[in-house]
Amino acid sequence: MDKIKLEILGLSSSQSQSGSFALVLGEANGNRRLPIIIGMFEAQAIAIEIERITPNRPMTHDLFKSFAHNFKFEVSEVLISDLKEGVFFAKLICNNTKQTVEIDSRPSDAIAIGIRFGVPIFTYEAVLSEAGIILTDETNDEGGSVLKEREEQPASGTAGTDDLKNFTTEKLQDLLKDALSKEDYERAAKIRDEINKRN
Repeated sequence: MDKIKLEILGLSSSQSQSGSFALVLGEANGNRRLPIIIGMFEAQAIAIEIERITPNRPMTHDLFKSFAHNFKFEVSEVLISDLKEGVFFAKLICNNTKQTVEIDSRPSDAIAIGIRFGVPIFTYEAVLSEAGIILTDETNDEGGSVLKEREEQPASGTAGTDDLKNFTTEKLQDLLKDALSKEDYERAAKIRDEINKRN
């Protein structure tokens, strides 16, 4: 199965959950975006490394890196491997001189560790097709992005989705455009999910 390279485009506060953040990944050679809702601690760990800030004491992901180095293991890549019922799955691909091992991980932890090793992030077409959003000229505004938020953890409920069932597909398309223009990505994700259910 061919892998698609992703790049970290940014972090922003999640509109859907207080204390959560949207980690936005972008297709390296394309215009699709893959947003993932992550926790505050993981967002902080990623931001600290991106900004090259050195904490006074090692954080958990720094500890993993030191541990791996001391036992002669390296991380070679991060793979966002699957999406099941709105939950992302990832793997750290690790190796030493004798073997390669895949370690199951949450995407946020895998990425926080991966950036410390300076390794690429990949996903599969199936994941990007299901959860990605295509960035178009119509919805892009100076580096802004059209995002569909998906959580690492299962959604806590379906509030706000029941009313969407009453609209026609054409009306949902209009509502989607409106939500995107207002940068209400949480609402856009719900509308997009409802449209996808009908296709």
